[in-house]
Amino acid sequence: MITAHTRVAGVAGAPVRHSLSPLLHNAWLKEAGIDGVYIAFSPPQDGFPAFAEGMRGGAVVGLNVTIPFKQQALAAADDASDLARAAGAANLLLFHENGRIEARNTDGDGMMQALAAQAPHYDPKSGPALVLGAGGAARGAVAALLAAGAPQVIICNRTLDRAEQLAATFGSRVRAFDRPDWAAPDAAVVINATSLGLGGGPGPHMPWKSMADTAVAMDMVYKPLRTEFLAGAEERGLTVVDGLEMLIRQAIPAFEAFYGQAPPPQLDERRLLLDVLEAGG
Repeated sequence: MITAHTRVAGVAGAPVRHSLSPLLHNAWLKEAGIDGVYIAFSPPQDGFPAFAEGMRGGAVVGLNVTIPFKQQALAAADDASDLARAAGAANLLLFHENGRIEARNTDGDGMMQALAAQAPHYDPKSGPALVLGAGGAARGAVAALLAAGAPQVIICNRTLDRAEQLAATFGSRVRAFDRPDWAAPDAAVVINATSLGLGGGPGPHMPWKSMADTAVAMDMVYKPLRTEFLAGAEERGLTVVDGLEMLIRQAIPAFEAFYGQAPPPQLDERRLLLDVLEAGG
């Protein structure tokens, strides 16, 4: 039930119809008995700055931000966390009653927690990390891997200039390539931080046979859960980490920021979301 006191939050992206965030947050709200609602917004590709500006004042308490708006979200903010600044992107905006916009980045922590949950043997310090993509999600991944002690991070992007520009913002421990073949044999982990594979389409090409037996593959895409990227890694015998785990992990601090308390522990949110994915939702 929507009341005059309902706290409104949501997710903004383009596209956003695939997002499971509304289902996840609203299930938490219902289980916790919180007077709140979480909805999806799809501003035009060139309209995010005006969209965010219109949220000032706190009528909407906050937004999760997804592709392609994460860098624009940081630019729209008056204040930003150290993690958001380090990543050069934000996946969480908070709209305060005094009119200020605060940017945070929970992607990196969510990614590292997902790796710890589904690939517990992985040690970020054990070898280079390979990140596919050069957008906002990739920025968060690079910042988190460096903070966790990865000796080197290689950014691989089809447009080499973008990868080089991103690498330059992080310093000497980050390099750029336009093909993953060069970095794959030494990589301890490879992370798909692109949208390739979303909706069941082809994923990024990877030379799986050249990777070490102990390597880990993670896909930030969660719809479908078993992407072409993860299927290739599994066929090679590698440990895989799915995007659903990251979705849940990065959503927890956002929920706390929006509604002032942790999600209810009694809800099996992964089972809830798996049921939806398995039903084709």
